Amino acid sequence: MSRPPGTGATGGVRERELPAFAEEVTGTLSVHSQYVLHGNIRDIHLVRHDADPDDGGPDRTYDAHHTLTEVLWNALWQEGYEVLVRYDIVDGFTVVAGPAAEEVRALLHSGEGAARPARPGPPAPAGPLTDTERVLRSIVSGWPPVADRPGRRPAQRQEPYRAVLLIDYAARIPTDVTRLSEPERDFFLSCLKLAEDAQPLTDPETGRGLFNPVIWLADGERELPTWLVAGSERVRTIGLPLPDLGTRRRMARLLAAEHARHTSGHTGHTAETEQPEPEPVSLDKRPGPAPDDPAHEVDTFARATAGLTLRAMRESTHMALDRGLPFSAMRDAVRVYQLGVEDNPWGAAYLREQIRAGEAYIRSRVKGQEKAVAKTLDILKRAALGLSGAQASHPGSRPRGVLFFAGPTGTGKTELAKSVATVLFGTEDACLRFDMSEFSAAHSVDRLIGAPPGYVGYEAGGELTSAVRNDPFRVVLFDEIDKADTGVLDKFLQVLEDGRLTDGQGVTTYFSECVLIFTSNLGVRSRSDGEGGGGREAVPGMPYHELEKIILANVKQHFVEEIGRPELLNRLGGNVVVFDYISSEVATEIFDSQVGNIQRVLREEQGVRLRLSAEAHRTLSAHCTADFDNGGRGIGMLLETHLINPLARELFDRGVLEGTSVTVTGVRLDEDGTAALELRLSDASEASGTSGERS
Repeated sequence: MSRPPGTGATGGVRERELPAFAEEVTGTLSVHSQYVLHGNIRDIHLVRHDADPDDGGPDRTYDAHHTLTEVLWNALWQEGYEVLVRYDIVDGFTVVAGPAAEEVRALLHSGEGAARPARPGPPAPAGPLTDTERVLRSIVSGWPPVADRPGRRPAQRQEPYRAVLLIDYAARIPTDVTRLSEPERDFFLSCLKLAEDAQPLTDPETGRGLFNPVIWLADGERELPTWLVAGSERVRTIGLPLPDLGTRRRMARLLAAEHARHTSGHTGHTAETEQPEPEPVSLDKRPGPAPDDPAHEVDTFARATAGLTLRAMRESTHMALDRGLPFSAMRDAVRVYQLGVEDNPWGAAYLREQIRAGEAYIRSRVKGQEKAVAKTLDILKRAALGLSGAQASHPGSRPRGVLFFAGPTGTGKTELAKSVATVLFGTEDACLRFDMSEFSAAHSVDRLIGAPPGYVGYEAGGELTSAVRNDPFRVVLFDEIDKADTGVLDKFLQVLEDGRLTDGQGVTTYFSECVLIFTSNLGVRSRSDGEGGGGREAVPGMPYHELEKIILANVKQHFVEEIGRPELLNRLGGNVVVFDYISSEVATEIFDSQVGNIQRVLREEQGVRLRLSAEAHRTLSAHCTADFDNGGRGIGMLLETHLINPLARELFDRGVLEGTSVTVTGVRLDEDGTAALELRLSDASEASGTSGERS
């Protein structure tokens, strides 16, 4: 980095040599005395170096990755700074690097403005904050010469030291940033005053006046007192974002070269050092020739790491090398790094067999919805083949499958979601269900992803994010999604697009192996204001293609016009599955199936065998299926009222015992909506040959 950042050998513009935050710091040292760096501060960062002319090769540049400390020192050393000092509450003050490192270490050790001796030697407890503040003032002023204190610095040294102070883990200095103790308040207030009182030091060679900067490192800017971060023009706040795609591509090329060196038996990588030496630091040797892997594999690796740090990319590569994976399998290594599990059901042959065999199972559970079931199976087959989002330039880390079930109530939407979980993962327990009517308040989003720091429930985490981290291979069902608050809906934008969600504790959860299912009946009836502004209403008996058209139009109206979230509808795309009203034939099938469930439960729980006479069956069926607008759920509600309740009353009052056979011979429906049953009880063995009765 011998030339000024941003210029090439001929003076033309080229790619940035330093990360943006380092250029911002070095470019504003004449006006800002303190900086707060927050965000992605624990990451490694790419620096573009000039090739060494002594290598005899062509004049070119190459990338190398460094810690944030190394990046800052490489940049500040070229601005004339002589020493880098680090402070944290565990180790106190540590001299890290610089040509004046030994002299400054002696100053700290001698006690000239020092709270305690600095390294070398084992760390000792940090001194009180008042002593720490005094050392900060000494560093900011550069330890100016003092006439009555001889022997503290070289005799020929007559100017202040050009020093940089990094305050690491700054957020851990206060116990609670919202409730500062008196010493903590006084310390931060002194630091704020120091920012205003500091004077720039003139470089004797260049004549430039630059501050000795204090650089605070915090995960978030809110982790320091607000009045310190925003209380002075001298304090500059700089956010460090996650690496963008271009940066990840550069890192992927660098790691591809490293992977090639290791697999060929030449480990040219120099181990990373946490503390730079008193010279500009270069961790990595100049990379060797580009690997033989095609550029597509580098690009795939870069895109698969969306939302990850460069450090995570490096660790994924190390894990791939440890497992003997080729560079072409880096996407699998990233998945293991993200999810913490190696087995991937989606890549197993048995899952395809389960889907193939599960078609009949799903159709047996969800009756009368052939087109909805067929479309759902298509999406599952697409997910099993890894083709979800394949039409995009790169599918990224989107969920394996996304389905939006729309249609009348009681038609099998929730049942289909549970059936999908059973087919894919072997059990209904793999279906994580959220009733979105419980998330209608603006603050309810905290239940899903966890409360932010300082709020009640922060330690518990989010219900959604915690469950998916515990088991990333599952179906997540959001029932009645239209009842959720719009703030909750906004969280799904990131999940649908990027397949990840960051909770209140800052932990990222990945949904790339999940199937997300949303259900709603909002498209069935229009929400007209009575002035012709609403859409048409779907009614039983209309042809499916008309009903589908109406429901899709009403769903679009809801997202676009009513709640103003067209982007959410766009992310759902063509995954909206419309359910039809059930027909009279299907209603009869559902009635028989639910009666069978009642008989099974009685037999398994009480040892009682239940039968319906042909007349009783006909009466109940006609009444329970007379109005099937409410679908299977409505049939079940009527069965509960007209069969289960009176049957339970009779069996309880008569004290029916195990081994009894109960036959419902007649059903009397009263005008008040209640029902009375005529029962015949006998021993189960005696009734086994009875004819004319439905078992």
